[in-house]
Amino acid sequence: MELQSFYNIAPILIISILSLIVLLIEAFYKKSEIIIYWVTIIGSIGTALFSILTMDAQFLNFSGTLHSGGITNFFYFIFLLTVGLVTIVTKNYLLKINFHHGEFYILLLFSALGMMIMAASRDLMLTFLGLELMSVCFYVLAGFNRKKLLNNEASLKYFLLGAFATGILLYGIALIYGSAKTTNITTIVGSFPALLSNIVFDVGLLMLLIGFSFKIAAFPFHMWVPDVYDGSPTNVTAFMSTAGKTAAFSALIVSFYGSTIEPNSFSNFSALIATLATCSMLFGSIVALAQTNLKRMLAYSSIAHAGYMLIGLAAANKLGLSGIIFYLTVYTFMNLGAFILVSLNEDSADKRVTLDDFAGLGTQKPSLAALMSIFMFGLAGLPPFGGFFGKYYVFISAIEADLTWLAIIGVLSSVISAYFYLRVIVYMYFREVQITWQSKYSFAENFVLSLSVLFILQMGIFPSTILDLITKYL
Repeated sequence: MELQSFYNIAPILIISILSLIVLLIEAFYKKSEIIIYWVTIIGSIGTALFSILTMDAQFLNFSGTLHSGGITNFFYFIFLLTVGLVTIVTKNYLLKINFHHGEFYILLLFSALGMMIMAASRDLMLTFLGLELMSVCFYVLAGFNRKKLLNNEASLKYFLLGAFATGILLYGIALIYGSAKTTNITTIVGSFPALLSNIVFDVGLLMLLIGFSFKIAAFPFHMWVPDVYDGSPTNVTAFMSTAGKTAAFSALIVSFYGSTIEPNSFSNFSALIATLATCSMLFGSIVALAQTNLKRMLAYSSIAHAGYMLIGLAAANKLGLSGIIFYLTVYTFMNLGAFILVSLNEDSADKRVTLDDFAGLGTQKPSLAALMSIFMFGLAGLPPFGGFFGKYYVFISAIEADLTWLAIIGVLSSVISAYFYLRVIVYMYFREVQITWQSKYSFAENFVLSLSVLFILQMGIFPSTILDLITKYL
């Protein structure tokens, strides 16, 4: 039985072993960056494909502490595919900023391992360990180019605020353990009706929610997002804003809905979740209007998107949870593509990331302008791109849960956000050239951008393909 359990969690074991192998390669070989680069790409994408092919067999392993198969493996696929795509485009970026070191890829792998543990965990202590493994890697990645002041500032802010949020989350776990007498998520979720009458448990659950809200960048726990996204290396920002957000949502969903991911009496908290969603959507969309720096604009829009996804959690129904996972999937490719395009224009001094710097891009680089337009249309939620159906599913789930007012606020927020997304397109096609694009982009960048666009279009034209897969395993 234990041997079977080891096979069941094979993706986690593969990434664990791979992380240790690349660590040894870095330690014993000079100029090991290229070896680690290819090992990371092949290992992460290969394991991602293995995960998606082994979704059918669902098990609870090691006394019910680790789940395998089903939606857990789908999350593995998102995490590892993101690692692979980010790695593909990172070599040229690091060479451009004169800081190409193998440690970058090692940190990507270890952070992905933390994400996988978060998604698979059915015990709060394991969830905490996975969260910390991911977070520590993010703190280092944010300040990876230690020679730059902005990188150091981003890392320090993220670390200080992250440590504070971690303390709240851990204290919440302690209160939940004190009242429920267990940290097993399946047992706790099954006892929700009785436990919710205990004030200590309610406070613990609230603190757990606060800790996760920090990681998903929901208002009012968003204060780290603009400075960290702006100050970090752009490819790191792309990774944190996609895979990191997906991992936090996977842990949040599992912590409150358990192994079966079935709606339950946690719906009593829907008013609180709905309030978080409302504040996040409106704050993120309104403040993003004033941004001229694209990295900060995408940072504030990330807060708004966290709000849209929280609508599905507030709805507390199956369509809402399916909608969140669908949204996370398409958001990963939209945001990843947008940040990669920003990094292509960025120079070695972290400049050239403003709207003015993108003026006239449609004339200079028509193909890049077209790709950026697709990512902006997708993030704005316009058809026929996947972002439209991401919002559609969570809005419909809110209406089914008699939260029509929340869906209306979501639509209004989307209308506001359309302005700053479309403004990027206006600058690219209808403004005079301010700077000449000197950036060189290779097959690697073209491949990742093209793949991202294909995913966005596929999920916009044939959304049921992914939604049916998600719903099947919920």
